[in-house]
Parts: sequence; structure tokens; C-alpha cells
Amino acid sequence: MHYDKAPKEKPCYTQPTVKKLLEQKRKREMSSGLTSYPANTTGHNMLTHLQASEQQTCAGASSSYTEMPAMSCELWAPLQEPALSYDPNQPGPSFPMGYNVPLESAFSSQQQHHPGFESQSYECQMAAANQGAASTWTLLGPSQPPQPTFGSWLDTDTLEKARMMMREMDYSKIIGQDEDGDTILHICTAKGLREWAFAAAEKLRDLGKLDAKEHKGKTALLVAVTANQPDIVHDLLTFGADINACDDKGQNALHLAAHDGLPRIMQVILSNKPAVNLEARDFEGMTPLHCAAISHSVTMKALFACGMADVNLQAKAEEKLCCVQVLLNAGASSLSQEIKSSKTVLHLAVKEGNVDLLHYLLSIPMHNVKDFVNMKAHGHTALHMAACLHGNPRQEEILRLLLSKGADPSIRNMENGLPAHLLQGGLQGEQLKLLLKKRRRPVAPHDQE
Repeated sequence: MHYDKAPKEKPCYTQPTVKKLLEQKRKREMSSGLTSYPANTTGHNMLTHLQASEQQTCAGASSSYTEMPAMSCELWAPLQEPALSYDPNQPGPSFPMGYNVPLESAFSSQQQHHPGFESQSYECQMAAANQGAASTWTLLGPSQPPQPTFGSWLDTDTLEKARMMMREMDYSKIIGQDEDGDTILHICTAKGLREWAFAAAEKLRDLGKLDAKEHKGKTALLVAVTANQPDIVHDLLTFGADINACDDKGQNALHLAAHDGLPRIMQVILSNKPAVNLEARDFEGMTPLHCAAISHSVTMKALFACGMADVNLQAKAEEKLCCVQVLLNAGASSLSQEIKSSKTVLHLAVKEGNVDLLHYLLSIPMHNVKDFVNMKAHGHTALHMAACLHGNPRQEEILRLLLSKGADPSIRNMENGLPAHLLQGGLQGEQLKLLLKKRRRPVAPHDQE
């Protein structure tokens, strides 16, 4: 007997994948103006607005959150995403695996307290940034981490709906992954749907699939970090997500938070000590501290290029410097060297002419500050690198700062060169040579190596 095959059911529209969702979020944050969504935006209407917002993004935005370079300079400050309301009687957008989720809110890490909410607050030793204006981060002394609190609440009604849906779903849909390897948990996390991500995480944890990876090697935890969702990061870690999981570039949650300058996210991650590996290396041989230093230098370069007039860049630079501070206060080693170049965080700061970072690093009390300042990276001390900053308007300031902390101008590199040999020619070079000669001492035998 012949049976006709039933036609496959097709969705009425295409649901964005995790990659697309995070791309849209980054583009909205980088754009000069933020697209507003109507209060009754749901389902297909919301997707129409998302598609429209793509056309209004600034030039140069990354085509994908997974394809962004290891370090990037974001010419933007964190902006408060608009809250999305929904009609509880109207189903939200259909996910690729065939279930409906009402879109309650997106990319909001702090909800207002209402009757019926279940309070789940936690402490974070970091002052929360005001996401609508210039940064409110305050860099305290090296031994005084910033002090903020922020809390969150789970909507118990929404959570129960999500749990009920998970109970009714069959196994294949719960653990299923789309063409990009995204599970239901990846998608809810990228959307910032905390209650739905919470319910999905419960289910996937029980099935041993909490750390499933998408096509770029990101677990749901790494997606939550990239999407700047501290509450969901906290929930996933509570459920037992692998805190040291890495993507296909070897970057763990701390690396990603350091790249993007997300100190609140970093504090949530570090609250899970001692499970966190502060000295973990990515495939470029860098620790999270190296990543934070390089990322801060990139933003500072952009800030100087615009004449220090961009308040958004100022806010981002402060947040990235705060990431350096948080890592050091948590126990990250300032003596750690990159695998490829043997540079410490001090070498990285000097090489990029980053005076702000240099001032902070040299303000940290340490009993062996001279050893720190005179460490070599492939034979070069920080003073050698400062001598190579030809044309940098702050070269003399950097040299004086290093010398004041015990930098030794008589140490030679592998080519037997002194820092003075690497200075530029002309009147300025001669003046800087005199500065270095005043601090020279007799050459020690170990300096001839």
C-alpha cells in the first residue's frame, strides 16, 4: 500500500541563531543610537524590529561574535538595553526545535522587584557601572577591590511555564542542536531569557549536557559571558557548568570577559574560587591578565586618537582597567609571561605606551619591585622597550616612571645593547640618553648574559 508523505511543517519565519542574536546585540551597543522596541513587541513583530535595527548599525561592526578578533577596540560604552514586554496570551517566536517561548525581556541583568518574584540575590565585590552614562567604576588602591552589590529576581510564574514546557518536550528536542550547534540553552542565554535558560539548564544538567558546545566551541556559559549576562552566568555556575571550559581558540570565561572589559561578569566568575584557573593559557599563550592588559591598551589608543574627548571610550577604558585590577586582586600573577614573546603585563603596557596601566601596575606594593621592573622578555627589559617608543609624546614620562621604580639602564639585551643604544637620534634622543646615564650603575656579571 502506498502512503503519501506528509509535508514537513515550515515555520512562518526564521528564528535568529545564537550567533545572529549576539551579533545584533553587539551592533546595537556599538551604534550611536539604540533602536527602541514598542511595548507590545512580540513574536514576528519583534523579529521585524531586529531586522530593521541591523540596517542602522555602525560601519565596521563584527559580522559574528565568534569571528571577532582576540582584541578589539569598541568605540562605545555599555548601554542599557530596552526592556521588551509581551502579551502572555500570545506565543513568542518559534525556536528552531519546535517550541514556543514568550519573549519576556532581553539582555537585562537587573529586573524590578514585583509581587510574585522569587528573590535570588547575591553579592558582587564590584561597583556596578551605570550603563546609560560615563563609567561609574572607581579604581581603588591595589589592595582594595571595588565594592558594589547588585541583585536579581526570578519570575516564578515564567519559570514554572518554562519548566512545564521542558517536562513536555521529548528527549531529542531538549538535547537537539541546530545547524550552528546551538541548544535550547544557548539560544535562551543569548536572548537574555533568564527563567527559560534556568529551566533549560536544570534539564540539561540532569541529562549531562550542560556543557554542550556550539560550532565555535562555546558552551552556554561562554555564550552568557559574551552576551554580558551576569545573572545567567551565576545560574549556570550554580548548576555546575564547567568554569574552565574553553572555546576553539582556547579562551575560557575569564579570557572572554577580559577581552570585552566586563568586570561584573568577571566578579561572578571569580566568586567561584578556587575552581577558577587564573593562569589558564589560550592558544596564543596568554593568560586572562595578558588579555585584559592588551584590550585596555587598544581602547586607550583609540581614546588618545580622538583627543580624550569620547566619554564612551573613557568609560570602556575604566572598565577594562578595572578588569586588570580585579584579576590581580584575585591572585593573578603579574610575573606571568606570554608563551610566544615572554612578555609580562608590564612589558605589554610599556610596548603600547599605556601610561595609565603602567602607573597602576607600578603602584602595586611588592617586595621585589626591582626584579619585576627588570624582568626580560626575549632579552629586553621594559626600559629597552620604552627606549624604542620613538615619537611617542609620553616616552620620557614612561622612562622616568620606570627609573623611579628601579629600572636598571645598565642591563644589556641579547645583542649586548643598552636601552640608551635604542633611543632615537636628534636632540630629544640625546636628552634621554643623559637621563639614562644619570641612573647607570656598574654592570653586574649576570647582566652580560
